[in-house]
Amino acid sequence: MTRKQKRLAVIAGGVGFIVAAVLLVMFAFSQSVAYFYVPGDLATVKVPPGTRIRLGGLVETGSVKRGDGSTVTFTITDTIGTVPVTYTGILPDLFREGQGVVAEGAFVAGDPVFVADTVLAKHDETYMPKDVADRLKAQGVELSGKETVK
Repeated sequence: MTRKQKRLAVIAGGVGFIVAAVLLVMFAFSQSVAYFYVPGDLATVKVPPGTRIRLGGLVETGSVKRGDGSTVTFTITDTIGTVPVTYTGILPDLFREGQGVVAEGAFVAGDPVFVADTVLAKHDETYMPKDVADRLKAQGVELSGKETVK
């Protein structure tokens, strides 16, 4: 091999390595993406069963029911739509009715109940996740103005 051919082989190998690395990173990110929805969006968007999503909104007043062990059922609403949620585990200390919440999980085939494996609650009395606040404002929900959006 001439010097020029060696140089081209090294450059081609480097480019091939970079392309392979970019493809692996893109594949890894596509497997961990969880899209954010509010209950009103789910009336128009069909989410396939088993697809991980984040569901955000307000915990509907009077909807929290404790079941066997650490299983809790509650309803998330954005005043336009509601979605029943089942969660098994320990809820955050600040989880309560009427407060902002984001649940991550999936729908099970043939069941309208959202099965959450992670529940995130606001961190103080005036905080609401930015995605939830933006979606609620877009739906026409009046926020008190005291919410800190971060």
